[in-house]
Amino acid sequence: MLNWALSRNAQSGTTIDSGTPPVDDIPATQPKRTRIALALGGGAARGWAHIGVLRALDEAGIEVGMIAGTSIGALVGGCYLAGKLDELETFARSLTMRRIAGLLDFTIGGGGLFGGMRLTKRMQEHLEGLSIEDLDRPFVSVATEVNSGHEVWLTSGSLITAIRASYALPGIFEPIRCNNRTLIDGALVNPVPVSVCRAYEQPLVVAVNLNYDLYGRAAVVKHSASLQPQAETQRAPDNIKEAHLGLTAVMVQAFNIIQDRISRARLAGDPPDLALLPRLGDIGLSEFHRAGEAIERGYEEARAKLGELKRMQETFIR
Repeated sequence: MLNWALSRNAQSGTTIDSGTPPVDDIPATQPKRTRIALALGGGAARGWAHIGVLRALDEAGIEVGMIAGTSIGALVGGCYLAGKLDELETFARSLTMRRIAGLLDFTIGGGGLFGGMRLTKRMQEHLEGLSIEDLDRPFVSVATEVNSGHEVWLTSGSLITAIRASYALPGIFEPIRCNNRTLIDGALVNPVPVSVCRAYEQPLVVAVNLNYDLYGRAAVVKHSASLQPQAETQRAPDNIKEAHLGLTAVMVQAFNIIQDRISRARLAGDPPDLALLPRLGDIGLSEFHRAGEAIERGYEEARAKLGELKRMQETFIR
């Protein structure tokens, strides 16, 4: 078939362009890909991986339609929707052990070891005066009400307050008082908030789970309560050292276990359409100075799943 419809004058041999291309040569309108809903999970320092995930999605042109975030997932998600991801990444990559210590303000007699006001001042430099309603896409920050145990979805009001409430780790940061409720870390009730995205009727939900590789599936172990030392033949392998945990380490490990078990239970009942599972098990909850490593692992995990994600977007086109 000719590219353009032609009419030819047989006597003169001249060719006249009719100006209208045939249907076969008109580029088909590309269907708009379904925007994804992101459920960004909690995991303290491991949460810097969320930055890498968002970088990979932006590079690939995958649009994010909404974000539900728990704990550091709320921090990264809120900053992203506020257009402040560059500033957050610069801050994260600048952290050293010394700088982290300088950001922590010890409190005596409060509800946590740290008041969190120094961190809040850093957020205020970029997010002051912003409300959740100012964002151009839905954002939900998940917190826990300490008095009732209720799961609280913060969907309006101060963006900074919503983020602070979601990452108020019990015993570490002071709880946040908000409209007559005392709020703490949302990871206690919903570590990877897929259910929030489902409640918003999002067609394609992608979860970023930061804790899946910490322990593996739960097991029941029959064990002797005897205090006698193990026999020589029962000695633990040389590569497993006896653990001597201090107070902080015990609290961290307990919180890791809680997040992992609750995540597995909730995701089994309400799984995402796609899960991103960056390998972060060797990064401790408090190792915020390893931001570069976490960001890179999040980026690589998202890049590895781009093909699958794009195929799913085509499936969910409405």
